[in-house]
Amino acid sequence: MKYLLMMQVDPDVLASLSASQSEEIGKGHGAFIDEITASGEFILTQALGDPSKSSVVRSSGGVPQIHDGPFLEAKEFLGGFYLVDVDSKERALELAKLIPDAKIDGLAIEVRPIMFSKAADF
Repeated sequence: MKYLLMMQVDPDVLASLSASQSEEIGKGHGAFIDEITASGEFILTQALGDPSKSSVVRSSGGVPQIHDGPFLEAKEFLGGFYLVDVDSKERALELAKLIPDAKIDGLAIEVRPIMFSKAADF
């Protein structure tokens, strides 16, 4: 079963971290990647750029138009994700708890099952 472990970021929380806390998060992600690679559960991870650099294509009268954005009501945003292949939802939740962000108040990991998947041929 494939799951997307999405890191929900609050920029205010990140800004309040000390340099050593930020460094510890980076090291923690490296260790997490090593662990899920060794277990065979790792598929892919991506870190996303700041939403201020995003654009949104949205229909207006049936015509796609490009907008700056995304201008969500919430200040939290998707900062990155891990795609994993695990035996159960329970295992996906166990892995999510190991992501360093999950140990910081104000940050969160959303765990969502993948309903369809097609990989690019490289």
